[in-house]
Amino acid sequence: MSNIEDIVDALEDKISKMLRKVEALQQTNARLKEDLMQSQNNLQLKKEETEAWEEKYEALKIAKSILGSDDNKKETKLKINSLVREIDYCISQLSE
Repeated sequence: MSNIEDIVDALEDKISKMLRKVEALQQTNARLKEDLMQSQNNLQLKKEETEAWEEKYEALKIAKSILGSDDNKKETKLKINSLVREIDYCISQLSE
């Protein structure tokens, strides 16, 4: 009878160890999920910041070329022509 009790005790001990490991892994998993969410949020913020800086850079290039810089005159003329076409299209839509 003692042999069966020893086996049961050993099984209980192994089960309790396994449950502790499962709990530790669940805690680790939850922490890693939280870290992942924070990293994804940081990445999204950096993307938005990069887009904002790119828009500012484009605006600065256009402003610089309007002020007389020879570097971007062609690009500025194309942008202005594009804006004029858009305005003409809007006017024609309003006229109808």
